[in-house]
Amino acid sequence: MITPSSLLNGERTVVLLFVSTILYSVTNVLVVYEALGFCLLAVFALFVEISVESYGSTNPFKTRPGASSGIFLGAVTLPGLAVSRLIQLSRALSVNEVRTEDVEFLRLQYWATSTSCLCVLVFLCFIFRHDSNKPKSASFNSGWHTKFCISSIALFAALCCLSFAAKSSSGRYMGLTLFWIVFHGLAAVKFIQHVLNTFPACASFGEALLVTTGFVVYFGDMFAFTIAKISKHLVSYGLRSITYGAKGSEISTIIQGMLLGLLLSPMLFKFILKKSEFYMISTNSEVRGHHERKRSIIFYGSLAFILLGIVPLWMQFVQDFPVHPFLWVLNFVFSEPHKRLSLCAYWVAVIFVSVLRFYNISKNSKIERILLRKYYHLVAVLMFVPALIFQPAFLNLAFGAALGVFLVLEIIRVWRIWPLGSIVHQFMNAFTDHRDSDLLIVSHFSLLLGCALPIWMSSGFNDRPLAPFAGILSLGIGDTMASMVGYKYGVLRWSKTGKKTVEGTAAGITSVLAACSALLPLLAATGHMFTQHWLSLLLAVTVSGLLEAYTAQLDNAFIPLVFYSLLCL
Repeated sequence: MITPSSLLNGERTVVLLFVSTILYSVTNVLVVYEALGFCLLAVFALFVEISVESYGSTNPFKTRPGASSGIFLGAVTLPGLAVSRLIQLSRALSVNEVRTEDVEFLRLQYWATSTSCLCVLVFLCFIFRHDSNKPKSASFNSGWHTKFCISSIALFAALCCLSFAAKSSSGRYMGLTLFWIVFHGLAAVKFIQHVLNTFPACASFGEALLVTTGFVVYFGDMFAFTIAKISKHLVSYGLRSITYGAKGSEISTIIQGMLLGLLLSPMLFKFILKKSEFYMISTNSEVRGHHERKRSIIFYGSLAFILLGIVPLWMQFVQDFPVHPFLWVLNFVFSEPHKRLSLCAYWVAVIFVSVLRFYNISKNSKIERILLRKYYHLVAVLMFVPALIFQPAFLNLAFGAALGVFLVLEIIRVWRIWPLGSIVHQFMNAFTDHRDSDLLIVSHFSLLLGCALPIWMSSGFNDRPLAPFAGILSLGIGDTMASMVGYKYGVLRWSKTGKKTVEGTAAGITSVLAACSALLPLLAATGHMFTQHWLSLLLAVTVSGLLEAYTAQLDNAFIPLVFYSLLCL
């Protein structure tokens, strides 16, 4: 029996507040169809989450234990971010600070993102309804619910068509655009099945939905830009990455190529292992050790082949680098050697001291692991804030390099590649929590991406100087203070079953507001003007703080994106 109190729990209430804030901020007629589509998507996502959770323990996929489905939050986070950016760019368009093509490209990205989420939601409805091994849920068997699903899909498709029909008179352009959007949705459905089956018990539905949508849209843009380079005819149809800010820049191309190479290298490694599998089977320890070394040579060889051979060819093809991409990186670093090399030395010193100190504490101290992990959040503040203020372009590149290192280390850990596999696994295991598993450790990825994504997305036009700091402020300061104060002084809990306290949340919100007050004079000294009302800033900080208190999802992934979206309004 579904009661009214179970329909609107704490997390859903905060997400509804997030959605309502974005919709309330829509004042430009240019964004009206996208706002209506976002509203419809939010209603449908809430319906799917309630229906799935009312289905009980029957779940065709093995999701992360102890977490709610998170479908509502996962389905609205990236589309909400896209709507917020559209609102921001529409302000700039009214004063001729951005091009119309920039807004149109972001509009295409919004519909691709929303359609990916909608298709995954429809897929979840279909899977849970047709699970033949368990009794069917009343939520899915009702004829009214089926009609609601069909009506929602039809209305969403109509809004999408109207949005592009109002901007283009070419039926050919509109047809190709709609095909490209639907392609994103089908790819998202296929990819989320792969994620949930390959990494069981590693993610909730909402977390998998966020990762799936982000990957499909990010690499979909990369694929479209490559196709546009191959066939010049596609350029006139709009399937081209409109250049604004870091989109289409040398740094973004290098990061995209590196990430694609790192994701392809395990496939090549696995293929080679399968072909030479009969060499790897042995019960003799000496022979097995020889095979491990041979296996590691194959891994590092395939990784070097892709990163140093295949990926640079793609980079030069799509970006027309005057030199080899890695030589371009060296030239970029040494274009301001004193500033950038000094920053690198500072980073190395901070990382070395913090890792050595905290790892020794984790082995010899009884301090709670959650508090130990929060010290790394503070380290992120020390590392990233100076770079973001004085060297933002170099920080963009550094984030990409750090993400690449993390991916390589995680691949080495998962595959137990000699000689670093067991060492990396032992070290990383010292900082895991209940959201990590032996199969996949995601906390360090989520912290890095939580800080990096707002900075990457703020490239180009940005009239909200605090927006790039969304991840650093919410995770490095807000989340850290909430955990520390809540752990030591918290008494009043937000729920009977949860550990989050009112005192911790209040400390997190207050600390972020204090940090914003301290940052604004520094930003003003570098030429950035604060154009946001303090009331809207207070609302953004409060909503993200409440989300940290109520959500059972991976907060490092969701909170920075929600905070960034609200700061853009």
